[in-house]
Amino acid sequence: MKKLIPTLALALAFLGGPLMGQDGNGSGDNTELNAAAEQQGNGTDPNAQEGNDTAGGSGNPGEGQDASESSEESGVNHGDTAWMIVATALVLFMTIPGLSLFYGGLARRKNVLSILVQCFAITCLMTLLWTIYGYSLAFSGDGLFFGDFDKAFLSGVLVNSVNEGHTIPESVYFTFQMTFAIITPALIVGAFAERMKFSAVLIFMAIWFTISYIPVWHMVWDGGYLADKWDAIDFAGGTVVHINAGIAGLVACIMLGSRKGHGKENMTPHNVPLVLIGAAMLWVGWFGFNAGSQLAADEVAGMAQLVTQVCTATAAFTWMLVEWAIKGKPTAVGLATGAVAGLVAITPASGSVGPMGAIAIGVAAGVVCYWGSTSLKNALGYDDSFDVFGVHGIGGIVGALLTGVFGFNAVTGAEELQNKITGQLVSVIVTIIWSAVAAAIAYGIANILCGGCRSDEDNETEGLDVTEHGEDGYQL
Repeated sequence: MKKLIPTLALALAFLGGPLMGQDGNGSGDNTELNAAAEQQGNGTDPNAQEGNDTAGGSGNPGEGQDASESSEESGVNHGDTAWMIVATALVLFMTIPGLSLFYGGLARRKNVLSILVQCFAITCLMTLLWTIYGYSLAFSGDGLFFGDFDKAFLSGVLVNSVNEGHTIPESVYFTFQMTFAIITPALIVGAFAERMKFSAVLIFMAIWFTISYIPVWHMVWDGGYLADKWDAIDFAGGTVVHINAGIAGLVACIMLGSRKGHGKENMTPHNVPLVLIGAAMLWVGWFGFNAGSQLAADEVAGMAQLVTQVCTATAAFTWMLVEWAIKGKPTAVGLATGAVAGLVAITPASGSVGPMGAIAIGVAAGVVCYWGSTSLKNALGYDDSFDVFGVHGIGGIVGALLTGVFGFNAVTGAEELQNKITGQLVSVIVTIIWSAVAAAIAYGIANILCGGCRSDEDNETEGLDVTEHGEDGYQL
């Protein structure tokens, strides 16, 4: 009997393989890649397509219809779709495991598991909220600040649904944008790390996601207030993701208060190798974040990948030199943090600047984010545990403003200085105010529902790994 089961399985594999291979073996050619160079520097984001109608092929591809012909009829490009599936996986990879390990390494040993659990749980929570109502409120409707509920519970999102102006299935676009909805709240965790109740984290994130992430997404990427009235440029999330999260983190950490012993006890990272590994994962995943935001495998995506690499390396090297000059030694944590600052700063500009613009943005990000994470934080006295505001908030502001300065000449294609700063400045100010108010509201509600957001002093002393989750991060 023990030999019979594997024998039958082997036989089924040989017989079933050819039969399965006969289905869905479409031979249709890919449609040509959309020329998207015209979008460079024109003040629009490829995520924001006019109209949200879906156009699907007639009938189910699996029912008497060749899958290739169906995808051609619906406007799906196989190359674009393949790239976007990979880009989606890369952006999810940024949160779990990339951001989780980066933050986990920065934490003290007694809190490492709580960081990993918070990032993992936020991934699950945001997946559900984006599916139930987030995508609909962000992407459907023509309001200035919010969408509507036409796509709630993914109503109308079918196998062959394709949004107008896109060359990828709506299911792929939905999932790609879901990964952005996941990582944005997860970034905030680093601001109040090591002192917030787990229940309060989840409630705060759910409320902030609903009243800040969704409307800012709609205002910038779906023809809302900032895109319609101010022509705001945000290719991949400088305002929507980084300024939004950075400001929320700043508000939350101030309202929560400093960690016990902050400024008196040693709170250095417990595992620097994890910090470097996490930063490296973020760097690799960010190619999906930025190049994927073109929603096509074309020349704009290629340039977005190039400038992402150049800006990140420039910012990391600049941070290293500044730290070396000021403190006498270039640290591993500083180098990793500088790389993240560069990734943040190039995000809004990655679809509209060239390599020289990327170098300039990288230098600015390395210098200004170092100042924000050290001198500014020390002067104001707030306890932003892992420099969420210093890196994401300030880096996002630097990148958003410089997006209005650097660009391409529409005629020659050469890099040039531009004057689109007004719309960028307005988008930065609106996002700062909106996110700050939303974070204060979310914190207030979570504080009431949880009987206080902060862990008590004994739990904080023992560590959140044991007191919140009943487990140790390490068994030593």
